[in-house]
Amino acid sequence: MQEIENLTRILEETLIALEKEDVKKIKELSDETIHSASTGNENSIIVGIIIYSLGKILSRSDYRALKGWKSFNKITITALKNSINDLKNENEKKFRQDFLMIKKAINKISGKLKKYIQEVFKKAEINKASRIHEHGISLEKTAKMMGITLYDLQNYSGQTGISDVNLNNTINVKTRINYLEEIFND
Repeated sequence: MQEIENLTRILEETLIALEKEDVKKIKELSDETIHSASTGNENSIIVGIIIYSLGKILSRSDYRALKGWKSFNKITITALKNSINDLKNENEKKFRQDFLMIKKAINKISGKLKKYIQEVFKKAEINKASRIHEHGISLEKTAKMMGITLYDLQNYSGQTGISDVNLNNTINVKTRINYLEEIFND
């Protein structure tokens, strides 16, 4: 129940930020969904991807002048309003359909804007997957959970250094021998 309240709050704040074109706030809200998504909460994953994508799209003000923008924006705002109501009414099935509506809105856009938005959504999925991986979920499980290829996730993680953690580093052989000598010589 607490998760639904949190997602509802995030979506309500996203809607306000979207209407104000507050890109910074949208990106902050996107980051808030990472922890929940790392537990495998599918709704948090969906919300995180959508909000992150909207932040990226909104940050490109030149695309707001392209044909199809008004239609995309209107469908997005309607879908967000519907998703908030669906969460409040505990209708998860309809909630997920609302977000599919945003993705379908992309198909109504033509040319450069359509291509850009499709690319943003794909990169958003990979980015969010890498952030979930940062929380300790394996690459394979994260890729499967997000519906992306393991190759794409490994490639992105390798470029960002997300997988470069010191937890898997071992002590070199010479240092190990010195430790053992100290232990047994006492």
